[in-house]
Amino acid sequence: MMNLSGKKIAVLGCGRSGVAAARLALARGAAEVCIFDANPAATCSEPGTGFVPGATEEHARTYAADLVILSPGIEGDIPWTLAFTAHGAPLIGETELAWHYYGGRIIAITGTNGKTTTTALLEHVLTAAGKTAKACGNYGYPLSEVALMEPQPEFAVLEVSSFQMETIIDFCPEVAIWLNFAPDHMDRYTKVEDYFNAKLRIFENMRADQLAIVREGEELPGITPRRVGFSSVVTTGQLYFENGAICENGQVLTPLRGTALEQAHNAENAMATTLACRAVGLDDAVITAAIRSFCPPGHRCETVAEMDGILWLNDSKSTNLHSTEAAVRSQTRPIILLAGGKDKGLDYAAINPMLQEKARACIVFGQIADQLEQTFAPVCRVIKVTTVAEAVEAAHKVAQRGDVVLFSPGTSSFDQFTGYVQRGECFRNAVKNTLHL
Repeated sequence: MMNLSGKKIAVLGCGRSGVAAARLALARGAAEVCIFDANPAATCSEPGTGFVPGATEEHARTYAADLVILSPGIEGDIPWTLAFTAHGAPLIGETELAWHYYGGRIIAITGTNGKTTTTALLEHVLTAAGKTAKACGNYGYPLSEVALMEPQPEFAVLEVSSFQMETIIDFCPEVAIWLNFAPDHMDRYTKVEDYFNAKLRIFENMRADQLAIVREGEELPGITPRRVGFSSVVTTGQLYFENGAICENGQVLTPLRGTALEQAHNAENAMATTLACRAVGLDDAVITAAIRSFCPPGHRCETVAEMDGILWLNDSKSTNLHSTEAAVRSQTRPIILLAGGKDKGLDYAAINPMLQEKARACIVFGQIADQLEQTFAPVCRVIKVTTVAEAVEAAHKVAQRGDVVLFSPGTSSFDQFTGYVQRGECFRNAVKNTLHL
């Protein structure tokens, strides 16, 4: 356990994670805690802590902290952050701090896509089995809030991003899930390898008697924990997906047809969950029943409507190319793909072979509409519009009975929206208005 007694602590970032870290540090004996935020308009009213909005590098050097705790949205190697460590103070993240004070069992989940669905599903299955569990980290509660709960839950189901793994030292989960990897966040990382290596740190402190649950085909060099695999594409893993069911050794384990997880990418989330729950002692029958009753968080290939033989799916959570690729791959019917948004420097030509096979049309919108039009035009019909609402109208005109209209933007939404949730709600509303629902 980390000794904070008498320490002077700087917390960087006044969001929920930063405030939770400050609260935890005070509760565990820190002499002084001050929250710093570079935004002059930032506000914070956490009792017992100092707060400096519009904090500068001079503020950082003057404060001379003994320990610096970083919120996950702030880069650790920029001059502003480094100024807080100028006097030799160690820099850790909120996840690392909370790990020292949480006494339960941690199942950690990382991957480019599927983390939130898997985190929510794990919490659901553990709860259905009579365990106390909290989804936390990048989804749900900050881990610091879980560490402060009385009593603490038996399980922390922890979604971790590459940003959170950049600032660990001793963090070590009991079970770690690696769902997949594909280039993303290239507006933060200069090389794909830097992004990969940050995520790979989830295994850094794990022992040989602990478990890594890894999608088949993922190359993870040098990891120590025992590895078990799953896949919706090949049958070489412990669990695989065949004829709409999770299978093992030629036998059906969990039928998924008619559930919210019946598409291939969600089947992988369910397989990873099954393996993790087995590892912590749950019975297969309990796991299967809970998986079949699960309803995923919104904006993840959720059905918005089905009318005149056309299925409308909202996958607004797709904020990178790999997510859109997974959503397209999962469809067994011809698709009308709606894609576009902010330019994140990704190469969308990688999905052209799949679009040539599956897409009858692509409707592109947003900041990268011109780029997508040029990229997709050689393989399918492309319609360029400006807004999501216009994209829905265009899809309604070209969709035919038996088609899937797949809203899977493939990038972030900040050119037109506050985030993927607002974007998804815009799509839902546009579909309902267009179909007069």
